[in-house]
Amino acid sequence: MEDYIVYGIVLIFGIMIGSFLNVCIYRIPEELNIVTERSHCMNCNTKLKWYDMIPVFSYIFLLGKCRSCKSRISIQYPIIEALNGIMYVLVFYFYGWDSLYSILISTFYCLTVSALIVLSVIDFRTNIIPVGINVFLLVVGIATVLTKYFESGRSTDIVLDHAIGFFAISLFLLLIYYSTKGRAIGGGDIKLMASAGLLLGWELVVLSFMIGCVLATIIHPIRMRVRNIGRALAFGPYLSMGIVLALFFGRQLIKWYINTFFV
Repeated sequence: MEDYIVYGIVLIFGIMIGSFLNVCIYRIPEELNIVTERSHCMNCNTKLKWYDMIPVFSYIFLLGKCRSCKSRISIQYPIIEALNGIMYVLVFYFYGWDSLYSILISTFYCLTVSALIVLSVIDFRTNIIPVGINVFLLVVGIATVLTKYFESGRSTDIVLDHAIGFFAISLFLLLIYYSTKGRAIGGGDIKLMASAGLLLGWELVVLSFMIGCVLATIIHPIRMRVRNIGRALAFGPYLSMGIVLALFFGRQLIKWYINTFFV
């Protein structure tokens, strides 16, 4: 199958999943059912028809307004849908689809990216990382380790690498949590880095944490000045960006660092 056909299918599927992510972003903090309850306009409560919920395109055709009451629809909806589709394409670009193993790994990382998008938006808005999302990431991490374990001929080194990753950053953050009585770091961030460590392995999770810290150090002061917000920050979005960047460019960054400073 031609590459552009595969990427097209992945993009469309990612956009469709992105529509579901919007449902999760709204309903999880409100503790609403994310499956059975029908979608409706947030302003007039009108139940939406199927043709009002076509990802990205419905927003464009409706000019960003509800068909019934003409109230503005949040730009978040098409952004999340398009972002998820693009991320899926990037995952398959970096990890491929030429074997069952690569398809499985790409699928697991797509699920990871989707979960991190939901986690980031919710944490950004509420300063809370839902436990369910971290549990989901933990399950994806276990599936990833098992897949790599059997693909490598049952190498225990793979399991050890990812097991160390589970504790590499989360244990450090746990010590900070108890030493500051929860003032410096949140419990959700600790669980996130534990799940990410199991998924990535110790080298990439350390890198992802460092990237997240750098991004938070750069971006949050700018937001404080521009948006006049307080010093408290939602760390989850920055950690999530670090995890995604480590997924895409981690090995290259580590190789560049070693060759630059140690060779």
